[in-house]
Amino acid sequence: MPPKDFRVFQRRRRRPWGVLTLAMLSGIAMMRNGVDFADGPPQPAAAARPVARPVTPPDGATEGLEPLPFAPASRIRIPAIQVAAPIMDVGLDPDGWVAAPPPQDANLAGWYQNGISPGQRGTAVVVGHVDNAQGPAVFYGLGSLEKGQHIEVERYDGRIAVFEIYGLEVYAKDNFPGVQVYADTGEPELRVITCGGGYTRARGYDGNVVVYARMVGSR
Repeated sequence: MPPKDFRVFQRRRRRPWGVLTLAMLSGIAMMRNGVDFADGPPQPAAAARPVARPVTPPDGATEGLEPLPFAPASRIRIPAIQVAAPIMDVGLDPDGWVAAPPPQDANLAGWYQNGISPGQRGTAVVVGHVDNAQGPAVFYGLGSLEKGQHIEVERYDGRIAVFEIYGLEVYAKDNFPGVQVYADTGEPELRVITCGGGYTRARGYDGNVVVYARMVGSR
């Protein structure tokens, strides 16, 4: 069943990305707390990049593919790292950060509800914790993903948007490249984000792992 405020989502589905993009330009990290494990979560690079390098989507990946209409996200599946998690709606917290799901629920992701829905033309955003006080959380393995692997997002209209990964980066949270990460490429895209980079008890994680993916099909 769709959430009770489904019609509210429909009314605001065309809201521009301006508010989120401005927030991200401040060097935002999705989640600010971490837990000290022996090895830490897998990382796509040895350290958070101080300068963002270009991430180029593949040519022709969406040729002839029709974007999906708006519908809230309900579940995310990433077979390569055994993720199968429900999605809750999140907005911005009082400090202008994208709000994370409740940390006590380790297997829960959040979809930024005031932006693009997965499968729509534009860039949809899903966030989740890398860990919590009990151990690894939903996106602990995100940094081990590889180009060509798939991410599936179920929607409340019964459709499933299938995305193919074409980029994986870790960025310093003090220099988060919001314009690049959240840019509208004119195609249905997905960004999946969690904490990453180095970790200290004093500051938590110093970066964010960002997965770039483009829709390659739906069912």
